[in-house]
Amino acid sequence: MKVLLKEDVDNLGLAGEVHEVAPGYGRNFLIPKGFAVKATSGAMSQADVWRKKAEARRAQIRAEHEALAAQIEAVTLMFTARAGETGKLYGSITTSQVAEALGEALGIEIDRRKVGVDPLRQLGTHKVVVRLSADIHPEVTVIIESEEGEEPVAETPVTPADLADEEEEFDEFDEYEEFEEAV
Repeated sequence: MKVLLKEDVDNLGLAGEVHEVAPGYGRNFLIPKGFAVKATSGAMSQADVWRKKAEARRAQIRAEHEALAAQIEAVTLMFTARAGETGKLYGSITTSQVAEALGEALGIEIDRRKVGVDPLRQLGTHKVVVRLSADIHPEVTVIIESEEGEEPVAETPVTPADLADEEEEFDEFDEYEEFEEAV
């Protein structure tokens, strides 16, 4: 089935283009949603008008995305989390948390599916990609710090006196088990 697109359709084409699609896709999705019409001679005469409208709309959206990209690049998000001695987090900072914090910082709603790929699991500074459109991918800076009081503890050297104390504790435990078995 040949259809003339009235609007840009992801993974298919741009407004004003004619495409051959499966009949069910055209009849059940594209035409009822208003994304396309059957490619007839009457519809083909309107293709130029739809193409010009779509180009103007794409230019406006691109300008909005570029302005938003500049704002996103300027944002630095700070998170605190519990981490082990190696800097690996006990949990993770998810893309949902990054999207929520970014949305609060910018005052708009950011779709979590467009933020990053994987959750962050290390302390430090990370660059997270935000996919605004097919060709605009700004990066937000995310800094993850260890929670206060959760700093890695320096190991203290073990002295022979410490080892002697531990041996005495184990001896007392063995005597207690022998007492339990006797009773």
